[in-house]
Amino acid sequence: MINENPHRRYNILTGEWVLVSPHRTKRPWQGKEEKQSIAKRPSYDPNCYLCPGNTRASGATNLQYDGPYSFVNDFSALLSETPKEVFSEGLLKGVSERGICKVVCFSPDHSLTLPIMKVEEIQNVVKLWKREYEELSEVSYINHIQIFENKGDVMGCSNPHPHGQIWAQESIPLEVSKKTEQMKKYWLDTNQSLLQAYLKQELEARERIILENDHFVSLVPYWAIWPYEAMILPKEHKRSIKELNEEEIASFAQIIKDLTIRYDNLFNCSFPYSAGIHQAPTDGDPHEEWHFHMSFYPPLLRSATVKKFMVGYEMFADPQRDITAEQAAGTLKSLSTVHYTIE
Repeated sequence: MINENPHRRYNILTGEWVLVSPHRTKRPWQGKEEKQSIAKRPSYDPNCYLCPGNTRASGATNLQYDGPYSFVNDFSALLSETPKEVFSEGLLKGVSERGICKVVCFSPDHSLTLPIMKVEEIQNVVKLWKREYEELSEVSYINHIQIFENKGDVMGCSNPHPHGQIWAQESIPLEVSKKTEQMKKYWLDTNQSLLQAYLKQELEARERIILENDHFVSLVPYWAIWPYEAMILPKEHKRSIKELNEEEIASFAQIIKDLTIRYDNLFNCSFPYSAGIHQAPTDGDPHEEWHFHMSFYPPLLRSATVKKFMVGYEMFADPQRDITAEQAAGTLKSLSTVHYTIE
């Protein structure tokens, strides 16, 4: 009955709860509907700031790159030269924050997205992510590296060219700190990775598994918040993508492609999401407890145009979702691995 009645689920990674209300999907929808954009993009756009050889808004010129390409963001949220400063006035406190922000172009082809890129091309993206993580971790003041992608206008993506970002910073963000605390507590209690133990239970139950290959699993987390939220995690205990070998990189690329194809096939659209890789901080601690994972947070719920917004109760109380993780996983698992545009 748990899949039919309201209940709360515990997030083992953050120590927080989510309210699940599966009966609410039966309510009629009279909210906003939007027309779906289906215009095909060209392989090269002379007005795109991210296409090879083009001049960006800052005046800098892109290389004539033929694979994944990264550069320091011209409008970085964090700056490496920020002076050290601590300020306090009564209850008001602040501290300066240094960092390095980079843009990662996945492909020179303006028309592509991860689900329609070749697996070999995604492998090269993963290799670039790995190289950036390794190089940025060597910067003395960098203690956390966040690799992420915002896909689609609805997720605030300012340029349709296939790309993501990397923000490397001095402090460790709250979400990562919460996960570090939960993982460390479990590691000290059991000498085992929290996510490896969780994955073992999921593979036995097989209720929320979407995809599996030799080295990775994609699943809808038991505590998922977003309607079709998914997580990719390695079967072996890996603290970061730095520890992946060539075979594992290939498996990671394949499961990213297979999952994102299923996303596009769900509503026959270029499925929007925010995706990010959480991995061990780079603060000098070995972080044996950390098990890296990639999460996808897509907003679509009922169709290509009906989205789930975090408003009202979610903003002032707890996260809430209208379909169970098991229902979402079953839907995603049932979809074709062939992209809808070529069927």
